[in-house]
Amino acid sequence: MTSTLYQQIQQLYDASSGLWEQVWGEHMHHGYYGPDGSLKKERRQAQIDLIEELLGWAGVPSEKALCEPYRILDVGCGIGGSTLYLTEKFSSIAQNNLKSDGRVDRVTATGITLSPVQANRATERAKIAGLESNVNFLVADALNMPFPDESFDLVWSLESGEHMPNKIKFLQECCRVLKPGGTLILATWCHRSLGESAGELTDEERRELAEIYRVYALPYVISLPEYEEIVRSLPLTSIRSADWSKAVAPFWDVVIDSAFTPSAIWGLLTSGWTTIQAALALGLMSRGYESGLIRFGLICAVKK
Repeated sequence: MTSTLYQQIQQLYDASSGLWEQVWGEHMHHGYYGPDGSLKKERRQAQIDLIEELLGWAGVPSEKALCEPYRILDVGCGIGGSTLYLTEKFSSIAQNNLKSDGRVDRVTATGITLSPVQANRATERAKIAGLESNVNFLVADALNMPFPDESFDLVWSLESGEHMPNKIKFLQECCRVLKPGGTLILATWCHRSLGESAGELTDEERRELAEIYRVYALPYVISLPEYEEIVRSLPLTSIRSADWSKAVAPFWDVVIDSAFTPSAIWGLLTSGWTTIQAALALGLMSRGYESGLIRFGLICAVKK
């Protein structure tokens, strides 16, 4: 990852994560509003529902998998929302299946982020939750992960792929650290599909994407079929994909509405220009979903 992009991503999340947690909570990702996006939900519940729906769609965890020590990697962990949720959920299932054998280390998780602020806050939250012995958070580059081959049973990447300047290298690394039989779950921002029927991106669409890239520190995004092509080149099987754009699209309007509160406005004003720019661009994402330019793509696969 280039040093300039690394710094941009780090600065964005160092500056904005505290405000996000204060106003919107520990989960820094979309919510799930039903298959067609029509369900009305409290925003934080919708975010938890997205995690649950992803697990259900991917068929993870299996009871058999949790009969052995189970390791999770959360790539782009934020302040640990998904990491801690998965650890608690999987640990509970494992303990129930094994009739409470007393082992507290059966399920362990590692979260990586480019933001020291996020890693420190995630570590604090793990201690508060009593999970400090199960969970570890690191500042690390997802394109060069500091882990041996075949280290994890589940590699979970929820809305971090869009930040990767080399999508092929990113997915190669995810595959490398995954154990044989382990599962990859990827959910990421995409642009619409291209091709003869859909056509190439228009100049206006390119301008819209360029503005989104600028404010959210993204190098570029690709289409879901392009992600599928990369995944099919790797030693992965049982490959599945899905487009959940309709299910998550209402999230951006909900966030926009929640931004117009005294605490949110004050937090924005005191958090710096980088965070203010990101907030001002919320409408770009909402319009991107409405026009079909922005898509929410899912990939699930198993290591051979």
